[in-house]
Amino acid sequence: DSSLMFEGLKTIVVDEVHAFATGKRGDLLSLCMARLQRLAPGLRRVALSATVADPDAYRAWLAPDGDIDAVRLVRGAAGAPPNVTILLPQGRVPWSGHSGRYAAEQVIAEIETHKTTIVFCNTRALAELIFQDLWKVNVMNLPLGVHHGSLSLEARRKVEGAMADGRLRGLVATSSLDLGVDWGDVDCVIQMGAPKGSSRLLQRIGRSNHRLDEPSEAIVVPGNRFEYLEARAALDAIEAGELDADVFRMGALDVLAQHVMACACAAPFREEALLDEVRSALPYSALTADTFAQVLGFVRDGGYALKAYDKFKRLTQDPDGSWRVSHPRFIAQHRLNAGIIVEATMLSVRFGNGRTLGRVEEGFAATLSPRDTFFFAGLSLEVERIDTEAVVVRATSRPARIPSYGGARMPLSTNLAERVRGFLASPTGWHRFPDDVREWLEVQQRRSVLPRPGQLLVETFPREGRHYLVAYSFEGWNAHQSLGMLITRRMETQGLKPIGFVANDYALACFGLESVTDPAALFSRDILEDEFVDWVQQSSLLKRAFREVAVIGGLVERQIPGKRKTGKQVSFSTDLIYDVLRKYEPGHLLLQAAWADARARMTDVGR
Repeated sequence: DSSLMFEGLKTIVVDEVHAFATGKRGDLLSLCMARLQRLAPGLRRVALSATVADPDAYRAWLAPDGDIDAVRLVRGAAGAPPNVTILLPQGRVPWSGHSGRYAAEQVIAEIETHKTTIVFCNTRALAELIFQDLWKVNVMNLPLGVHHGSLSLEARRKVEGAMADGRLRGLVATSSLDLGVDWGDVDCVIQMGAPKGSSRLLQRIGRSNHRLDEPSEAIVVPGNRFEYLEARAALDAIEAGELDADVFRMGALDVLAQHVMACACAAPFREEALLDEVRSALPYSALTADTFAQVLGFVRDGGYALKAYDKFKRLTQDPDGSWRVSHPRFIAQHRLNAGIIVEATMLSVRFGNGRTLGRVEEGFAATLSPRDTFFFAGLSLEVERIDTEAVVVRATSRPARIPSYGGARMPLSTNLAERVRGFLASPTGWHRFPDDVREWLEVQQRRSVLPRPGQLLVETFPREGRHYLVAYSFEGWNAHQSLGMLITRRMETQGLKPIGFVANDYALACFGLESVTDPAALFSRDILEDEFVDWVQQSSLLKRAFREVAVIGGLVERQIPGKRKTGKQVSFSTDLIYDVLRKYEPGHLLLQAAWADARARMTDVGR
């Protein structure tokens, strides 16, 4: 009944459009808006954001049929500029670390002097750690809470209710509260660790003080001296009105496959009409008829290598040429599995009485045994038992560790990386930095060299029987992980006996048993040709990317009526199909989609 239900639709409002327009959620939304535009041709689209660097790119994304002139740009009046400071420790800015945990006493002092404070952390694990650190130094027993995406809905609602009623003085949170939270009593925001981007910092600052005529107050707590430079760069960028650029790319084919199946679930369709509709969405405006036929073929029967199996025969062609769903069970299957967010498989954390606290990843749960302890939801918990769907716990006072999550890491934005490089190359501006940060840069300049923009500094040195190579490339953790894999493979080929590597957002360090005499040979540009392809195909990266696109594309279902598959079951199914396709149909649509994901997201090849 969608055509009947939506024919009178007047307006779609897309809030916080910057948060997803450039990713797969944005692809799916633009396809859905294209469909709604066909059902209600007079439809009006509106998108809102406070942090868009290139408004024209978003106008094009929002425009029906790519008609950018149909989208008017409306700029709201700017509010009072924010008051952002960098919190400096009572001692010295640490050499290392990335969390700002050393500043717990200063942070609790800020919470004491403000009405309500949100303390933002970049990861869920760090949120649990910071909450414990603050609780230990909370001598005034101020009411504090913790909020992140892995806590149960009930636990999050309880905390949100306490904040709305003014019953909390401080809330430790992750990006689960970045967007759309408007609590009028919040008068201070604290960012633990580096902000990673000026736009993200601005979004978080915006949670403080919702009055246009008064400045929002925010404090950044850098984890180490590099993070001090990054925090300084973010503040300068905000002052200059410089936001982080968003990179738009071609729409993902696994998302398109899911959308084609959704359209078939609604009613039979004709190929030419659906292709025309799909092309009216910007991410798919350059889609060729051949590629669309390939997508349709995949949705129809799984493609050449899988067409012998009835479980993949989802579409049938009628004599008049239109396509329809082969069997009602495929509609039920689609409804249960539609969506773009493919989370790692989670197990619920619950007490013996059935009360659920939230969820941890299956991989972390696999490291636990009965009597092990871990911090979660602000509590120290002891494991009683682990079954296929839950970790059953009881509260304890024993010391505990923090759950780790494999969620996407926030990369250092290109904009901030360039500003940090600029700081290193301009000693005349160092007078603005604290004494210990300035001394650190001066020592580096004296002992080694400070790279200028466009230069890559590589240092090599022996220590405790090993030989180290450190490259300061400032390209973010994700890109450095990929580079580390490639460099150590090259070291192996050259007989340098590499042992391993470590990386952060600023640098990459590889270590081995032989000294590196010619670093330039390791970093030549052709590393991204054959070696990159070999590495990705031999590593689990492509399999991991394939698992995700297979779920989104509808090849493997996570949910079956009345039950959810475990992560092991989904992995087993997708790994089996992956091996078949690699062998018999290497050009398969989902392998193409997995490669695109591996290049763009998992390995950050562009950087």
